[in-house]
Amino acid sequence: MEITWYGHSCFRLTERNYATVVTDPFDHKAVGYDALKLKADIVTVSHDAPGHANLDAVKGTEHVIDGAGEFEIGGVFITAVQTAGGGKKVKDKSRNTLYVFDYEGITVAHLGDMQEVPTQSEVEALGTVNVLLLPVGGGSSLNAAKAAEVVSVIEPNLVVPMHYSTNDTKIKLEPLGKFLKEMGLGKIEPQPSLKATRSSLPEETKVVVLDYQQG
Repeated sequence: MEITWYGHSCFRLTERNYATVVTDPFDHKAVGYDALKLKADIVTVSHDAPGHANLDAVKGTEHVIDGAGEFEIGGVFITAVQTAGGGKKVKDKSRNTLYVFDYEGITVAHLGDMQEVPTQSEVEALGTVNVLLLPVGGGSSLNAAKAAEVVSVIEPNLVVPMHYSTNDTKIKLEPLGKFLKEMGLGKIEPQPSLKATRSSLPEETKVVVLDYQQG
C-alpha cells in the first residue's frame, strides 16, 4: 500500500483493488500548504475544524466518516475510536476521532488531534498498529515528548510524523526536530511517499519522514 502526505494531518491511503482513503482534508486558507485537489472513495474527519474537515477539497467521495464505529468499505476495515481532542476550551475538550484502517493485514492508525497519551483500553481498541500517523507538533494536539511516549505505548512498526511546523504551514506548531530528538534520532531524509507491504515492515520501530506533496 502507499501513503502520501499533503501537509498538516492530511494523507491519502491507496492500495490496488481497495477503496482510497483521504484523512483530515484541510482548508489551505486556514492552514497554509497548497489547495487540495484530491479524489477518494472515503474521507475521515478527526474533528470539526478548518484544518481537518474541509470536505469540499476532495472529489468523488461516497463515504464520510466523522465519528466512532466499525465500517467495511471497499475492502477496507475501519475502526473509529473517540477520544478527547484539541479544543479551545480546556475544561470542555472537543471530541477527537482516531482511525485504524486495515488493508488486509496492514493496519494504519491516524490519531487526528489526539491530546493525551492513550489509555490502556484505547490502545487495546486500536489493536496491532503497523503504521502510526502521529501528531508531534503541539498546538491543540500531542507535543514532541507526549508523541514519543505514544510511540512507546503503541509500539508500531513504522511512525510517520504529522501536524508540525513546516515552511508552508500558517499554524503555530513545533518543528519536527523536537520529536526526532525525543526519539533519540538525528535528521531523517524525507521521502515522497511510504510504500508498505507485510514483508517490508521492520521489527524495530522506525520513523519515516514524508515530504508533503501538492494536492
